[in-house]
Amino acid sequence: MKANIEDRDALLAVSPVALSAYARSEGWAKAEPYGDYSDVYAADGLPEIILPRTEHLGDYANVVSTVLGIFARTAGVDELALYRDLVNADRDVIRMRASESDDGTVAMDEGVDFVRGASDVILAAACSFYNPQPLFRAGANREARVYLRQMRLGQTEQGSFVVTLLSPVVPPPMQLTFDLSPEELPDDAVERRITRHLASSLSAVRQAIEGTVGGEADAFAEVVEKGVSANLCEALDTMIMPFSTTDVSFVWARTRPVVRAREVIRFSNDDAPILREAARAFRQRGPRHDESLVGFVNILNRTEDQEEGKIWLKAEIDGQMQSVNAVLEQSEYARAIKAHAEQATVIAEGDLERVGQRWNLRNARIKAIIANREPSS
Repeated sequence: MKANIEDRDALLAVSPVALSAYARSEGWAKAEPYGDYSDVYAADGLPEIILPRTEHLGDYANVVSTVLGIFARTAGVDELALYRDLVNADRDVIRMRASESDDGTVAMDEGVDFVRGASDVILAAACSFYNPQPLFRAGANREARVYLRQMRLGQTEQGSFVVTLLSPVVPPPMQLTFDLSPEELPDDAVERRITRHLASSLSAVRQAIEGTVGGEADAFAEVVEKGVSANLCEALDTMIMPFSTTDVSFVWARTRPVVRAREVIRFSNDDAPILREAARAFRQRGPRHDESLVGFVNILNRTEDQEEGKIWLKAEIDGQMQSVNAVLEQSEYARAIKAHAEQATVIAEGDLERVGQRWNLRNARIKAIIANREPSS
């Protein structure tokens, strides 16, 4: 049974950019202008079509309906399937499919975890795009949160449990050099680069899992620069654990074509324990966010021309007294001088991390100074 799209609002959802991108990808080329707001497209063996440059036309919905019918007949596909393609033509589409749901349903708690895991996967990838590291305080990355808010959940699909994610709109190249081959087109739109980074990060996870199974103890450590982190491993673990296999596929926006139009990465629930262990190892290696240390100021160091000052704290970490390096802004450093002079106990907060044999407290601040009282005689 073939479906026809007649709903006006649905037709208005197809953008002029999507229409022209689809036409070009199927062999049409712009031949000449048609009036003030449209262009004639032509191709050998294909019907001539007129495509609008703007949706601000009184009969835009009717034009889309006519063009949609031509596209569907030419491609030999159902209008509904083609419509879905056109609506998403200016977005990269990410589909996350749980294998064990032939009727499109899963248990509620598993479904909720799957969607939450998908969101966390996107956020982890966006964080690592801006600054790859083993562990993120994801909520603190403003650019990544903005990207996540721009993602859209697509319509559900019949026949399996699929979470469809639509990237932010991927704009066409600013220089519309459509005579170039896909590999020659500029690929500098940040919306596309983040989604490509997500795909490469998931491929790196797949590679690290296989390396670990093959006996490579440092397989995950070697892919941190590719966007693999504790956050990404934990999000994937949440998603894939209940299902025998989970596929993540990418279909790239027609407005910015690539050589490989589709990519698929598969995980199985046998991967979950490896991901869990990798996340644990990353957390041990990564910074401990908002850590509180109790100790005393051992060394002060600041030159006359510096506003910030460096201190070394003696504080207990994991049951042992350690020397911790911290850089304090001017007002905080003044408090550290006072605490040192009074030999007072200091409670310091920040992001604790180990670099080699040294401990650093980044974004350090002094939360409290506790005077050491002399015992009464």
